[in-house]
Amino acid sequence: MSVSSFLFPMLYTIFLWWFGTGIILLLNQRPRSTHQATFWMSGMVLLFALVGLKTSANLNTVAGAYCGFTCALLVWAWQEIGFLLGYVTGSRRTPCPPDCRGVRKAFYAFQTIFHHELALIVLGIAVAIATWGGSNLVGLWTFLILWAMRQSAKLNVFLGVLNLNEKFLPVHLQYMHSYFTKRAMNPLLPISILLACLVALPLWQHAFAANASAYQIASSTILATLLSLAILEHIMMVLPFSTDGLWKWGLRS
Repeated sequence: MSVSSFLFPMLYTIFLWWFGTGIILLLNQRPRSTHQATFWMSGMVLLFALVGLKTSANLNTVAGAYCGFTCALLVWAWQEIGFLLGYVTGSRRTPCPPDCRGVRKAFYAFQTIFHHELALIVLGIAVAIATWGGSNLVGLWTFLILWAMRQSAKLNVFLGVLNLNEKFLPVHLQYMHSYFTKRAMNPLLPISILLACLVALPLWQHAFAANASAYQIASSTILATLLSLAILEHIMMVLPFSTDGLWKWGLRS
């Protein structure tokens, strides 16, 4: 068991998380006339990614772990692109009324992302079908981690956090800012972080187990690193500085 057995999957996960986010932001910065072609091209990548998930579902090898993780990220990227380009959002595309509060505001906020939520459910089912019965479930667990932590992030942004990362939303989605709440902290955030840590801890323990196979080390390290990054993103929500600088090259305009 060498250091590289843990270091490579960690670095690979961090790189794809950082680089993939930057590429999506960069594509969104391109002229509006290119967005439709970008969306259709991402749809083709989505199909190839689902095929990759199906192919790697029974490859309980290090290569299979990397393939499952990469393909799941590509599936996730499709809905990110569709959302930021404005094609997969919701039925409501107007700012929140100034006097709107409580349950009414929550309902309006849900309307702004309703189609996006449906797309996530459909994609989750597709990933589950592609990996069904397989011995390599890295792709499925990758998607579930991304989905769970994204839902948590949405709820926390709605309830109120200090750092809203407004620059990540393009001009045509600026109306969504009116559904965010800026405040130092909300009661859900520490619970979200604690629950995520309770899941991340056994993943790290599984990766560092004494009798762990190469596949177990790679797959557990990838998943644990991904979840740890999501936990870090949650912590950054209440820190007095933004993460925009990490993707300055993707936010050039």
